[in-house]
Amino acid sequence: MSFKKPTTIKDLLIHAGVILGSSAFLVIFLFYIYLPIRTNHGETITVPDVVGMSPEELTEFLERRNLRFEVTEDSSYSSEFEPLSVLRQVPKPNTKVKENRKIYVTLNAERPPLVRMPRVEDLSLKSAQMVLKSYDLKLGKIRFVPDDFFGVILEAKMDGRNVLEGENVEKGSTIDLVVGDGFGNTVFQSPNLIGLEREEAEVVIIGSGLRVGKVRFTTMSKAGFVVQDSSGLDIIDFRDVSPGSVQQQYPDAETILKIGDPIDIWVYQPDSLSTGTTILDSQ
Repeated sequence: MSFKKPTTIKDLLIHAGVILGSSAFLVIFLFYIYLPIRTNHGETITVPDVVGMSPEELTEFLERRNLRFEVTEDSSYSSEFEPLSVLRQVPKPNTKVKENRKIYVTLNAERPPLVRMPRVEDLSLKSAQMVLKSYDLKLGKIRFVPDDFFGVILEAKMDGRNVLEGENVEKGSTIDLVVGDGFGNTVFQSPNLIGLEREEAEVVIIGSGLRVGKVRFTTMSKAGFVVQDSSGLDIIDFRDVSPGSVQQQYPDAETILKIGDPIDIWVYQPDSLSTGTTILDSQ
């Protein structure tokens, strides 16, 4: 077919119109008809959040949404998720993708990896919490004990035993902390006053840095004494105390007290004896 060369302006305009029209038709056909059909244009799926799911749950869940998944070779661990559950996914949730798109997932390790126990002794409680968290270790119980400095870590324990710096422990392990309470030697156990004469008991109370509380009188002569039986176990043995002696005290012996705390005593006093105050009552 021969192409007639335009000889007039009219022929030139006709040829130009044909070329532009053909080009426009090709663009419209290519981008608005062919390519959308070829690539399923507009048929997208919103990627669901699959983090925390097991592979078994994942298979059925994604098949219902015309999606697939593939487990990556990457390995990681988080104590917040079950073993072999999904830790991460690509693409991220709420991303728009085509049907049958593959979702790449990273699974949580079956067993926690080992980490070296960080040093927490001599740190403040807040700093120790941050250090444990950075090693993916959990903070367990906090027990305060007498120490001159408040909030300073004295020991780290795991399963009831001391855990040392550098020791291999599993990620996610629970670490208990022993912390100073700031009272130092001002915290101690109350003395045992049962059976002591009243004045002697008051001297012991004052000498221990404590305060004589209420002094009451009782006609009960029986008092409980801690003794050991034949097998070495502590038992309570009730025996008579002498008139004028301590029959009961509060708080009990070996109770943790602070300097200046009061101790109340009950003194065995038969009706025939005087119940007057002693020179130590004003202390």
